[in-house]
Amino acid sequence: MTAPAQEAAVPRRKRADAVRNTETVLEAAKAMFAEVGVDAPMRDIAARAGVGVGTIYRNYPQRSDLIIAVFRREVDATAAEAERLLGEYPPPEALRMWTASFARFVATKRGFASALHSGDPAYQPLPGYFVGTLAPKVQDILDAGAEAGSIRPDVSADDLIHALSRLVHDPPGAAGVQSTRMTDVLLDGLLVKP
Repeated sequence: MTAPAQEAAVPRRKRADAVRNTETVLEAAKAMFAEVGVDAPMRDIAARAGVGVGTIYRNYPQRSDLIIAVFRREVDATAAEAERLLGEYPPPEALRMWTASFARFVATKRGFASALHSGDPAYQPLPGYFVGTLAPKVQDILDAGAEAGSIRPDVSADDLIHALSRLVHDPPGAAGVQSTRMTDVLLDGLLVKP
């Protein structure tokens, strides 16, 4: 292989400002999607991110590309939070704290609902990605708690994630009060009392 061919085979690293712009765009899109839904105008997302609209379209040619990137980023962050919490707290505390993080993710996800349920094939892999990314990290918390005797051993991460997904949907204006109460009831049923 010649030297130019070898150079062409090595992917170029993104410049630091490009990485920063990507993060800023994703954060702005997340906020706009939560506020007005996934149909938020790209020019408004660009303005909020402090970039030109061309920057968005260069990285996310289709609206679905941006929606998927935001969704995956949030799922990844929620999974990483489970791992971090288990490393810092006993399993019951880690689980309670993670459910609060999960509830925040689900609240953000409401802005995605119209897209995720649109039937667009671009979104078909997302439910599998959601459960496939979160379940192993949550299962680690459940397994650690079961081993310590503080969490029931007969509940799977899949079951817990599906149950929590249904519980954390508060009606508008409820400010998380109902979902917090119902999540506490669920978690109290999972924890083994000393």
